[in-house]
Amino acid sequence: MAMHSNNFRKTLNMENFTEKLKGFQRKYLRGLAHGMKPVIFIGQKGITDSVVNAVEDALDAHELIKLKFIDFKVKERKKEFIGIIEKKNRCEMVGMIGHTAIFYRRHSDSEKRKISIPVR
Repeated sequence: MAMHSNNFRKTLNMENFTEKLKGFQRKYLRGLAHGMKPVIFIGQKGITDSVVNAVEDALDAHELIKLKFIDFKVKERKKEFIGIIEKKNRCEMVGMIGHTAIFYRRHSDSEKRKISIPVR
């Protein structure tokens, strides 16, 4: 009887995901986010406590979210806001298309995780 290697997709099994995502992992997440609609909109007030709390709640509920910049069209300003969101919400931006950013944060409770990140 010949032994065959399993070709099942491996997934990350770390409890506290803190390392940066690799390019193929970000690409996978961007693919998952393709059909999603933005759940957070950044308007003229910019990043407020309510926006930070809304991002926190959305990441807890979905792990992967889209955020749309309504009033900020300057790239440097969007980068500044993205850095603030990543720092305050302990998440990572996995893609930016036009004025829409995609953020990911692995759920801390393994039973509530919805997304399995591929590994190589």
